[in-house]
Amino acid sequence: MDLTEDMRDLLKLHLIPGLGPRLTAALLERFGSAAAALRARTAELQQVPHIGANLASKLRQAIDTLDVQAEIDRLIEHGVTLLRRGHGDYPPALAQIAGAPELLYVKGRIEPRDAEAVAIVGSRFCTSYGKKTAEKMAGDLARAGFTIVSGLARGIDGAVHRGALEAGGRTLAVLAGGLSRIYPPEHRELAEQVKDQGALLSESAMKMEPMAVLFPARNRIISGLSRGVVVIEAGEKSGALITATHAAEQGREVFAVPGAVDSTASAGTLQLLRKGAKVVRHAQDVIEDLRGIAPLVTPTQATAEAAAQPPPGLDPLQLRIWELLAQPTYVDDIARRIDVPVAELTRSLMLIEMKRVIRRLPGNQYERW
Repeated sequence: MDLTEDMRDLLKLHLIPGLGPRLTAALLERFGSAAAALRARTAELQQVPHIGANLASKLRQAIDTLDVQAEIDRLIEHGVTLLRRGHGDYPPALAQIAGAPELLYVKGRIEPRDAEAVAIVGSRFCTSYGKKTAEKMAGDLARAGFTIVSGLARGIDGAVHRGALEAGGRTLAVLAGGLSRIYPPEHRELAEQVKDQGALLSESAMKMEPMAVLFPARNRIISGLSRGVVVIEAGEKSGALITATHAAEQGREVFAVPGAVDSTASAGTLQLLRKGAKVVRHAQDVIEDLRGIAPLVTPTQATAEAAAQPPPGLDPLQLRIWELLAQPTYVDDIARRIDVPVAELTRSLMLIEMKRVIRRLPGNQYERW
């Protein structure tokens, strides 16, 4: 793996124990680069907010003893790449959240279409109802073109990834520990399938054990990658509720699937509904809500230029409709300008929407994807 000196320096900074994303960001802001931060004397490190004398001394000692090449060797061994915040394929929506990881470990591939992502999370101790609902929700959303995000945990998370995979969709799994230590171990085969149809992600160093303290921080990445978070069967103290809290703080939509009122597996989910989470019964509820909301990130210039080219496979009427939809347009206006019977227009709109060339907005409007 051929890392630039700047990336090697950032990786070394990333590997320092106890130096999380906020302190890393503070160091980069104070010194201007990872290299300058690594060269800083103990007294200079102390001048950074929230770094006192004791921590500054420990940081200086760690900087002098860390073996960054060993971590690079592990990246090569396990086929893992590094993405830097704000560069390359680093997910733009994740880059915008507070405390975004400066480095993201990725096994698999992040693609531009992953900007249209929905997270589905829930209890490790799910019921058959929860598992069935999670699999179907994930599969239906994947077939609608959404990338499905979850945490590879037992229970709901595993059902979510399997549902997306069986539908032939993309799915991202965010791990708390390092990518050389798949957890839980019985999901190694599932993790390999996720890698082939999406990616495994982590902010943790390769050999980091999946300690309990890492999971709440991991959950902010799950929500940060997504336009909305769907909670299915969360107990009163479920980690899925932490993901929902992160989602609300990040400005993401929070959805909850109702469960039986006397089910302990759904106690946390029902509490979310009392606090204002949106009730969803199936994937279509999520689709209708999210496709009426502007995307979290602005498309790149290249994407905008590609969108201006007529998509293949449209018949003459469908092409005329597509050409009209450079801006959101009401159905009545489309019908008036094209001058075709409403039944024929409705049928064409439905067919183009199924191809994910256009999408319906609230108020009976349509626009291009």
